[in-house]
Amino acid sequence: MKQQFFLIAMSAVLLTGLGSCQRQSQEDKGFTDMFSQNEKSVKKVSSIGDPRPVDLSGAAETAVHAVVHIKATQVSKTQIVEKAPDFFDYFFGNGHGQQYKIQTQPRIGFGSGVIISRNGYIVTNHHVVEGADEITVKLNDERTFKGKLIGTDAASDLALIKIKGEDFPTIPIGNSDELKVGEWVIAVGNPFELNSTVTAGIVSAKARSLSTTSSDGKTPAIQSFIQTDAAINAGNSGGALVNARGQLVGINAMLYSPTGSYSGYGFAIPTSIMKKVVSDLRTSGKVQRAVLGISGGTLGTDLKMDDNQMAQMRSLINRLGVRQGVLVAEVMPESPAQKAGMKQYDVIVSLGGREVANFTELQEALARHRPGDTVEVKYVRDKKIYTVNVTL
Repeated sequence: MKQQFFLIAMSAVLLTGLGSCQRQSQEDKGFTDMFSQNEKSVKKVSSIGDPRPVDLSGAAETAVHAVVHIKATQVSKTQIVEKAPDFFDYFFGNGHGQQYKIQTQPRIGFGSGVIISRNGYIVTNHHVVEGADEITVKLNDERTFKGKLIGTDAASDLALIKIKGEDFPTIPIGNSDELKVGEWVIAVGNPFELNSTVTAGIVSAKARSLSTTSSDGKTPAIQSFIQTDAAINAGNSGGALVNARGQLVGINAMLYSPTGSYSGYGFAIPTSIMKKVVSDLRTSGKVQRAVLGISGGTLGTDLKMDDNQMAQMRSLINRLGVRQGVLVAEVMPESPAQKAGMKQYDVIVSLGGREVANFTELQEALARHRPGDTVEVKYVRDKKIYTVNVTL
């Protein structure tokens, strides 16, 4: 009897365990189905390197010696001001208001700059030195020099100045195209006149276009910024954005903030644009800018669109047969684009071997070239890809 009871008990345990295993197996299958993974994504994650924090001290040590403090001064000037005409000016005078002289107050602005050559060439922002009569450059080792303005470019918000001397500390120029979103960077500058300040963050986005303005109330015409959460404040303008290898990848240009102080994001001009602009400024004092000769906009949906705009854009995407690129709204007469056979509603997807997903990326690709350069342009028309060579 005891033996029979034992066998029944064992059978019950086995059945219970089997039922439990079956339930567990079903739960595992449900979990697997719900969280089924893309094998390509799994391979990417498995290939990620050492996840430990990056040591940025070496990069900071290199960068701080090549970043300078810039003081831009507008001296006091005499200006002639005309008052609005009154009743007596119209009937007893020449119809103009009275003129009188005023003495303007001197204006002083501060910013940062980056030494890019051992013989004293320094790149900074256009808005840092715009209108300056005197430029004073102070190095990290406290030496002070008089700066000479070589050239300035409002469209890219870049300027080149020169100080006399040799064997200045420099920073290696990196390739901003190789930056990846999530990569560590440091911002080096002189915010609030705090000398050689280093802040760290990651690359939050690339090829960012803004509707906002810089600290001088103006918006650069060419916008393809590196967005970072490394703290950038007033005085950082013209400073260095540096990768973990100690290479210059951007020139800090502006911050996005409702208060005027750091609130999460700063923006830098990539070296891919900076190198060409600075080269032009050094050789001729002005920038030679290539033109394609089209007007248009980004093809694709945007978070700022309402439901109706979203629906219209999706319909357009389906009709054109391409999901992203630059939609040509108009081709200028006798322009390089027209001569190459491009038409309205073509969608540009590549220029000069670089994929173009939006208008900002097209601007950046064009900013690398000079008038007379011949580049390969790929565009979609009637759901077919065409390739043409365009002389800019």
